[in-house]
Amino acid sequence: MKKMEYQICANCVMDTSDSLIQFDERGFCDHCNNYYNNIIPNWHTDERGAQELSGIVEKIKADGNGEKYDCIIGISGGVDSSYLLYYAKEKLGLRPLVFAVDTGWNLNVAVENIEKMVKGLNVDLYTEIVDWNEMKDLQLAYFKSQVPYQDTPQDHAIFAALYKNAVKNKIKYVLTGGNYSTECVREPIEWVYLNDVKQIKDIHKRFGAKPLKTFPLCGVFKYRVYYRYIKGMKIVKPLDFIPYKKEEAKALLMAKFDWQPYTNKHFESIFTRFYEGYWLVKKFGYDKRRAHFSSLILTGQMTREEALKKLKESPYDEQLAMQDLEYVSKKLGLTKKEFLDMMNGENKTYRDYKSSAWLIKSAIRFATMIGLEKRQFR
Repeated sequence: MKKMEYQICANCVMDTSDSLIQFDERGFCDHCNNYYNNIIPNWHTDERGAQELSGIVEKIKADGNGEKYDCIIGISGGVDSSYLLYYAKEKLGLRPLVFAVDTGWNLNVAVENIEKMVKGLNVDLYTEIVDWNEMKDLQLAYFKSQVPYQDTPQDHAIFAALYKNAVKNKIKYVLTGGNYSTECVREPIEWVYLNDVKQIKDIHKRFGAKPLKTFPLCGVFKYRVYYRYIKGMKIVKPLDFIPYKKEEAKALLMAKFDWQPYTNKHFESIFTRFYEGYWLVKKFGYDKRRAHFSSLILTGQMTREEALKKLKESPYDEQLAMQDLEYVSKKLGLTKKEFLDMMNGENKTYRDYKSSAWLIKSAIRFATMIGLEKRQFR
């Protein structure tokens, strides 16, 4: 990654730990300018959004008429997916199949949150369990590869399994909790290509030991062409059409379902908590809270001063981080020393391995051109 003199955005809290960041003469970063110039003009949570969402919901209900489910919703137990489930069932009147993926790392609070939501809303839940030996082998291969985006195996398995089961059950509409309100600032594109099956296979071939016989895989062609245009699968993000505020959503979920919040976004998994709060910060100097907080700053849910204050604090308790380190090491079949020795290896990026980066970039550019994607792409 290129080196540059340290600078932090004058408007949000993104900084030069994002190696692709650019600043204008005001000191505003390109994430902020993208938000003001591209997202805001095309993002409607007023009557226009309500009307558009109403039309989408009518289509979902019509297409699902006579079927047991008219849509499928992936749930992690986090605020976005939990609120989406509540809103889809109670406010939109949809009949979702709730889908969860067990990758072997979920915290009890996440499992309990899912159970509370499913029971409270009286909906059906299907949980897919990823073969642990394959998951373990791929995750260990990723650690050995020295790339920053260690959540790729887990995230890829979750979304690949969700899409596969939607098609398998002939459910056309996949509802996700993705939204501009809390995710309008993208994490640097250098860090992750979620659908890059070519890279997943290359890293596994170099550092893995067990064949991935059952591990869910979904490349860019299958996701953007086969599932969407041949099977007719459609991705819908209802939270982008309503006035969605994170703290208000959390308060509602806690009051109605006794749902419990996490310390940080995505901390429903021990693995993700350790990866985001320790591995990424200590090894690569990148704190994913910067993107999360910057999204909240831009959408008026957090002040820049509040974000800067929180960033001075550790992502999570140091003692808990050490406990997680030992837990993750042991679960992956390593000693603590072996893990730390591996962690001290030379940092790598996606460029050090085979990838479909050019294809994925082309697909995202096309999605941006036709208005399907508004968030920053560089």
